[in-house]
Amino acid sequence: MAGVPVPGDKRVFMTGNEVVAYAAVAARADIMYGYPITPQNEVMHYWTRLAPKYEKRFLQTEDELSAGFTTIGGVMAGRKAFTATAGPGNVLMQEPMAMAEMMRLPVVVVIMQRGGPSTATVIYSQQEVILTTFGGNGEGFRIVYSTATHQELYDYTIKAFNTAWRYRFPVFLLADGYQAKMREPLTIYDPLERGIELIAPEAYLGRPGTPGVDRPPGHFRNTYSTEEELYEVLQGHVREYERIWREVEEYESLGTEDTDLLIIAHGVVARAAKQAVEYLRGEGLKVGYFRPVTLRPMPVDALREAVSRTKRFMVVESAYGQLSKLVRDALYGLAVEMVPLYKPGVGVTPEEIMARSRELIVKGES
Repeated sequence: MAGVPVPGDKRVFMTGNEVVAYAAVAARADIMYGYPITPQNEVMHYWTRLAPKYEKRFLQTEDELSAGFTTIGGVMAGRKAFTATAGPGNVLMQEPMAMAEMMRLPVVVVIMQRGGPSTATVIYSQQEVILTTFGGNGEGFRIVYSTATHQELYDYTIKAFNTAWRYRFPVFLLADGYQAKMREPLTIYDPLERGIELIAPEAYLGRPGTPGVDRPPGHFRNTYSTEEELYEVLQGHVREYERIWREVEEYESLGTEDTDLLIIAHGVVARAAKQAVEYLRGEGLKVGYFRPVTLRPMPVDALREAVSRTKRFMVVESAYGQLSKLVRDALYGLAVEMVPLYKPGVGVTPEEIMARSRELIVKGES
């Protein structure tokens, strides 16, 4: 039974994993390759329930390395292919994703972060930020969307396929175990009915004609014999990545025009941060909020502008400074005090953020 899973807009109450599966079908993804690991397992489960209805495919591989490489194979065959993983699986996935960076392949990877290091917990964290943004032995030529809500999971899953096939860099959807497992209301829809163009995939291999005669030959390499040859190729990647940087970067901000304290957070923790800022501003306190939606590329100019207008900023994350590393790199040269609120592998509440914010504001006034 081919067709679309959502004719028109539909209000639903779903887990995040279910949302991703529906969004991938709505994006006209062709095949998912995967290996089970909590908390992303149900992405595969829901996908396999939907796949037969909409003429999609699924292959369970023997491990995450294979899932990554088979996703590459699917893309090179001209399919909208994706995979999903978490934690140790994300670690293993970096070898094929580095290959995808080198070969400029539009793979899509969904990451539902779990606690670390190693197996740790199967619940939740923001401890895969550095791994996902700069994993592999390359330069981080990838695009990473950090989602905060189930609506964003749906919207950005669809967008991830378009971004990947438009720019030909690997695209990661970085979520977490809370988003994967909890239920939340959202609106699902057919992107075509909303006027969203879906970029069609095209095969890298097996094209008609004779290479060098009827069409240019394809050179899809991840191995180079000399330093000079590699350098030339990488310079081309650098130029292209820098060209698209401003087109791809995204962020959300609130009350950053004139602040005594700016709170920076991403993903599900940004929900707590935004709620805290709304309460604090209701009390008359000059607190602002900045959330990078793309962690790679980081919205550097907007972040620097927001921080330059505040007395100090606080980075809130469920990790021990992984977001802070990206923020400090973006803010190099600005003499503004940074205050951490780190809870690695543990959720952060609006009340904790408000309490720490009040302490900092009082300290700043004394």
